[in-house]
Amino acid sequence: MKNVIKITTTLVCLVLLATPVFAGDINLFVAASLKEVINELSDSFAKKNPGVKFVKNYGASGQLAKQIENGAPSDIFISANLEWMDYLKNKKLADVASIGTFTYNSLVFAGTPGKASSMQDLIKLERIAIGSPKSVPAGEYATEAFKKASLDKQLEKKLVMAKDVRECLMYVERGEVDGAFVYRTDALLAKQAKILFTVPQELYPRVTYPAALTIAGRKNKDAATFFTYLQGDEAKSVLAKYGFATR
Repeated sequence: MKNVIKITTTLVCLVLLATPVFAGDINLFVAASLKEVINELSDSFAKKNPGVKFVKNYGASGQLAKQIENGAPSDIFISANLEWMDYLKNKKLADVASIGTFTYNSLVFAGTPGKASSMQDLIKLERIAIGSPKSVPAGEYATEAFKKASLDKQLEKKLVMAKDVRECLMYVERGEVDGAFVYRTDALLAKQAKILFTVPQELYPRVTYPAALTIAGRKNKDAATFFTYLQGDEAKSVLAKYGFATR
C-alpha cells in the first residue's frame, strides 16, 4: 500500500508540475469530502471575478500534502484533519499566519438499512470500507473509534481500504461492502446508502478541517482574496447547505 501511495503521488505531481500556471490561476488542494462545497464557492467567486480561473485537486488529505511537499503548485490547502496541516506547517510550506478552522464534520456508518445500528453490530458484518488510515483522515478517525470501542481485533480482517471517503461510498453503492465509515456530509449525498448510525463522539477526535494559504499562495493576490472569501457569510451558508458545521 505504501508503494501504491508513493507511485500515485509521484504521478500526480508530475502531471501538476507539467501544467502551466497562469496569472489569475488559483490552485486548490482540498479534501475530497469538500468537493461540492468548493465547486459551488469557486463558481460563485469566478462569476464575480471574471479573470480568475481555478485549478482544483481533490483527494485524500495525506496524498495532497505529499504532493505539495513534492513541488506541485498549490495556493490553498484544506485538510480533513489537523495532522496533515501540521505536516505542511512543519515542512514550512504552509503560511502559519493564515491557518484557521474552515469547518467541522462528523463520522457515520452508512449502508443498507437493517445492516447495523451500533458499533457492536459491526461484528456481524463481512466487509466494511474505510479510507486508508495512512492518508485518509476518515479512515484514521474510524480506526481510533474501533480501538476505543475495543473492536479493532475483531474487525481487522473485515476492512476494505479505499483511497478516500468517496471511494468508500462508491463501494457501498455498488453493494461491494456491507457498509462504510464516511463523513455525514458524504452520506447525505448518497443515492442508495443511508446513515445507519453516527459514531459516538467520545470514540474519536472531532472532525476538523483546517485551511491555509501555502507559502506560494501567500504571494498570489487572487488566492489571498479567495481565501478571505472562504471565511465569509456566503461560505458559511454553502457549508450549512451541505451539512457541515461552522462551529
